[in-house]
Amino acid sequence: MTDPIIGAEGPLILIGVILLGYLLGSIPFGFIITRMAGLGDVRKIGSGNIGATNVLRTGNRKLAALTLALDALKGAVAVLLASATIGPPFTLAAGFGAFLGHLFPVWLGFRGGKGVATYLGVLVALAWQGALAFAVVWLGVAFATRYSSLAALVATVAVPLVLWWLGLSDVALLFAVMSIIVFAKHHANIRRLLAGEETRIGARG
Repeated sequence: MTDPIIGAEGPLILIGVILLGYLLGSIPFGFIITRMAGLGDVRKIGSGNIGATNVLRTGNRKLAALTLALDALKGAVAVLLASATIGPPFTLAAGFGAFLGHLFPVWLGFRGGKGVATYLGVLVALAWQGALAFAVVWLGVAFATRYSSLAALVATVAVPLVLWWLGLSDVALLFAVMSIIVFAKHHANIRRLLAGEETRIGARG
C-alpha cells in the first residue's frame, strides 16, 4: 500500500512544510529584541546583521544570548513540528525552510541574518551529534582567534563531514547545501578576514 504522505499529495505537503518552516524562520528576533530594548535598529550598527553576533555589538550580552537561543529555537521547532505532525520524510524540508526564512525574511524585505544560529537549531533537532561537533569546533576556533565568523565557517565545513561519517547521508547532504549558503552569506566577512579587518568577538559596533 502506498503511504498517502508520499503519494499524490506529497508535493503539496512538501511545499506547505517548507512554507511553514520559512514563516517560523523568518521571525527576526534580533531586530525585534533590540527594538523592544530601546537600542534602535540593529541593522544600523556593526555588520548590519540581525543575528546574535551583531546584537552583541550593542554591548548587551543578555540580549545577544537571547537572540542566539531564539534563532536556534525556531529552526529546531520547525523540524520537531514536522516530525510530530507529518513524519520524518518532511523534517529535512521543514528545517531547510526555517533556515531560508532566517536568511530572507519577508518582514524585512528579504534581508535577514547569515543563518548560523538557525543552522545550529535545525542540526540539534535532526542530529545532535553534528551539533556537538559544531559546538566543539566553533569554541576551539573562536577561543584561538576571537573571530566568530571564522569559527562558524570552519564549523560548517566540519558538520557535513561528521554527519557523513556517522552514516546520516541525507542529513549530511542537506547540511552540505546549507553550509555552502552560509559561506555565500559570509562573503563580506571572508574578505575582511583575508584583509585582517574582521571585527573580533566582544568588539562593539
